[in-house]
Amino acid sequence: MVLTLVGVSQGMLQESVRQKRGTGADILVRPAGSAIIGFSGDMPAKVVDVVREIPEVELATGTLVFPLGNIDSVTGVNLDEFGRMSGGFHFLEGGPFQQPNDLIIDEVVSKTKKLHVGDTYKNMLNRDWHICGVVESGKLARLFLPLPLLQDLGARMNQVTVIYVKLKDPAKTDDVVKTLHQRLEGYKIYSMEEFASLLSIDNIPMLKTFINVVVGLGIFVGFLVVFLSMYTAVLERTREIGILKALGASPAYILRILLAETALLAVIGSIVGIGFTYGTRGLMNTFVPTMTTVIVPEWWPIASAIAITGALIGAIYPGLKAAKQDAIEALAYD
Repeated sequence: MVLTLVGVSQGMLQESVRQKRGTGADILVRPAGSAIIGFSGDMPAKVVDVVREIPEVELATGTLVFPLGNIDSVTGVNLDEFGRMSGGFHFLEGGPFQQPNDLIIDEVVSKTKKLHVGDTYKNMLNRDWHICGVVESGKLARLFLPLPLLQDLGARMNQVTVIYVKLKDPAKTDDVVKTLHQRLEGYKIYSMEEFASLLSIDNIPMLKTFINVVVGLGIFVGFLVVFLSMYTAVLERTREIGILKALGASPAYILRILLAETALLAVIGSIVGIGFTYGTRGLMNTFVPTMTTVIVPEWWPIASAIAITGALIGAIYPGLKAAKQDAIEALAYD
């Protein structure tokens, strides 16, 4: 559970970084007060013109992100500007917008929903859309509409969510970031490298807290499961424990045997759990490919420690109960 959750979290963050890098931008500008991740409001489209006034800027383009619920969203984009910045979309099917109801999707959405050029994407923004193109994933987003159209449909005229900036000389990125901070007070302005470095679990408080809660639940559930299992095992082995004590086994020896068994089972369970993460990744990539999942080897020792700790805590009371049993009463137990 822990490894799958962390794998999904890191996979989604890595996919977001890949999409941002795929724009070809050197700098991005976000609204004042916006969070590192998520939909945090818009800013006036005229800010794009302010950015373009800086001599070192080669190209600046604004995009509008409109949330659709859950983690889905559609992005309004100026195809000409975006093409000049990123090298353009790589169309696997179809081509650019032609009609007012045209929609471009990426290959992941195409695979997930089994949609191709000419099909209808139903009930998005209370309309049905004609799919005009399927593009290779990894650039900006998964669903695309013309920027002016999405601004109109979303009642967000002359608004953009993110501004992507390409420089004539990327070596001057830090200087341009400083200049932008002076001209756009309060706005969130990042170099692409800085933004990518911030997209981690440690820099997203709510996600980190959520994972900590799940880790805590993992320890608690592990404790309960092992406690009940070991308590039952101790009852079932009452006569065997009595025989050991009659043969001279000390309480410490009895406790050590039960804790060793628990630790061994926890280690085996950890190995099996790590193996299961490959299965869950395969299932999610097949049935929910929009939720990118990765394997997180750096979390294997952490998850194993959680499992073993929870197991040993759960085994302590049954172990102490077994160690304190009277040999005669244990031998008489039926």
